Amino acid sequence: MRVALPSPDQPPRPQVELSGLWHRYSGPAASGDWTLRDINFQLQQGELVGLLGPSGCGKTTLLRLIAGFERPSRGVVRIAGQEVAGPHRWLPPERRGVGMVFQDYALFPHLDAWRNACFGLRRGQDSSRAAWLLELLGLKGLEQRYPHELSGGQRQRLALARALAPGCSLVLLDEPFSNLDVEVRLRLRAELPGVLARCGASGVIVTHDPEEALAICDRVAVLESGHLHQCASPQQLVAEPATAFVGRFVLQSNLLPARWQGSRLTTPIGDLEPPADPGLPVDEVLVAPQGIELLPDPDAEAWVVGREFLGREWLYQVQCGEQRLRLRLPLAADYSRGQRCRLRLRAHEPVRLFPAGVELRAAAQPAAL
Repeated sequence: MRVALPSPDQPPRPQVELSGLWHRYSGPAASGDWTLRDINFQLQQGELVGLLGPSGCGKTTLLRLIAGFERPSRGVVRIAGQEVAGPHRWLPPERRGVGMVFQDYALFPHLDAWRNACFGLRRGQDSSRAAWLLELLGLKGLEQRYPHELSGGQRQRLALARALAPGCSLVLLDEPFSNLDVEVRLRLRAELPGVLARCGASGVIVTHDPEEALAICDRVAVLESGHLHQCASPQQLVAEPATAFVGRFVLQSNLLPARWQGSRLTTPIGDLEPPADPGLPVDEVLVAPQGIELLPDPDAEAWVVGREFLGREWLYQVQCGEQRLRLRLPLAADYSRGQRCRLRLRAHEPVRLFPAGVELRAAAQPAAL
């Protein structure tokens, strides 16, 4: 069979495309609030994109809309150029060619590993791909074991094999590593991009862990209260957070109120000389946890709330007025809980300015829903 290759001047078709997507749940138990607001997003072929955000921000709902478990209130979902959900078209999940890996694995307890892996195959479809996936995922020799006879990591690998066995070019993963211990979680998440690449599949993974998303994803979509704040590469998210929320949640940075005093910016813990036009209206500055010093001062108004040992440094929580700030300090910095301290901005530490109005505002409700 001759395959038509795309023209060099023609960009590859997105694997997933979401246009103007709105969603809210209906029914007596629903609040009526919008779960997702005006989501526009593309997943390119071969990409692994993370949906990142706090609990309740709409990550899993967005995944379910792509899979077909939910119908959008408004907007269009396309997979491989084909409209699968829209005002006049709807394809059920089994016709979308999408593999799904659930948080609780959703394996069939009465089927052994081999039959679980082959469950999604069409009648007469070659099962050699399932055998190859079990070997690729380190499950060879365990084909006759039942799910309860496998470890958590092995069950997660089996769920991934089942999702990929039918030859799906798109796999959706809903917090697949959340139930695993740290060592297994780190190992499996490191293997995931390579497994998808070997299978020629694109992936969307839901996570609430910024470290996980930045570590393995090609791009990360950051959501909060149904809004898509930014979708960018991990490097761009770290270097150029689009909103204050992205800086706070992804980078765990501190957001301080700021105002101009001549050519300097004044914050509650010190002044800055930023490389910016003093006429630029600025509401807030984003300061990394390593950009603040802590100095003992019994007369200071700030105090240490707690600290965490990170191996090579401490992560301190410091209460300063109504704000709780995060500070990364060397191990030599030994402060006790409740100790009064003075905060100071480190010289030459880069900060990010957020002009007035740059934070994402609530999108207007669409008409005629």
